[in-house]
Amino acid sequence: MQITHEASHNDRSDLLTVIGARVRNLRARRGMTRKSLVAESAVSERHLAQLEVGKGNISIALLERVARALETDLSDLVRGGQHECIERVLINEQLQSLSSADLGSVLDLLHKRYPGKKGVHQRVALIGLRGAGKTTLGKRLARQRKLPFVRLVAEIEKLAGMDASVIFELSGQSGYRRLEEKALTETLSNYRACVIEAGGSIVAKPRLLNLLLSSCTVVWIQAQAEQHMQRVIDQGDLRPMAGNEDAMSDLQRILQERESLYARAHHFLDTSARSISDCAAELERITRFDETTS
Repeated sequence: MQITHEASHNDRSDLLTVIGARVRNLRARRGMTRKSLVAESAVSERHLAQLEVGKGNISIALLERVARALETDLSDLVRGGQHECIERVLINEQLQSLSSADLGSVLDLLHKRYPGKKGVHQRVALIGLRGAGKTTLGKRLARQRKLPFVRLVAEIEKLAGMDASVIFELSGQSGYRRLEEKALTETLSNYRACVIEAGGSIVAKPRLLNLLLSSCTVVWIQAQAEQHMQRVIDQGDLRPMAGNEDAMSDLQRILQERESLYARAHHFLDTSARSISDCAAELERITRFDETTS
């Protein structure tokens, strides 16, 4: 327990040091004295002095005032890492003025111009919530193409030597996410061509979503919330409903929150009220189109 406490304290100290250095650098870059930053932010000089040397524990509300006075986002101050090249600063500044549609165009351009791996169109990655049909359709497509079928959760379990539920119990979500990233990078390294079934929440980690989008043809396998739930139950898994009266509203909320992330996929395939054969044929068609026109 003492080790955990000390590690937590060290992490907090490191973060405060990073934030302090970033405030000092931004203040210098903007030619502001500490007194002028005090006037602009309405934060006391004592608080700012402690902040800049990585001491004290400034509140989020006060730190947000400092960020506004420095004409930057709060997230830019607290992001990990000591150093940031000026090119990244300029890019971030330019992106601030773009609309959502323009940002989408920029992201598409980046994925095309700087793909993470070669052979993008030889890999197909299926994303979406459990119960949409990823496993069934992925296996069919892999058989048709004579390609390996990779269930990312199975690769995670191999790396850990235990079931996913046990990983969550012992290591929490952060531990699972670390294994998920390792499993994905190893899969992309091992297979130039394959069909990947990704976990439903993989899109919540921007690095992994970018990796999929730049290395694979990504297809969002969609379904209505009611169908997601019913298909999982039909598979014999009653856990989504067990002791949770809000299971359906929780599922709908998850779909709503992840919709903009799933929508970054190259293609959408809605499996609601459609036969497996019909969906499989469409999946083969839309991914074959990418392969033949790349």
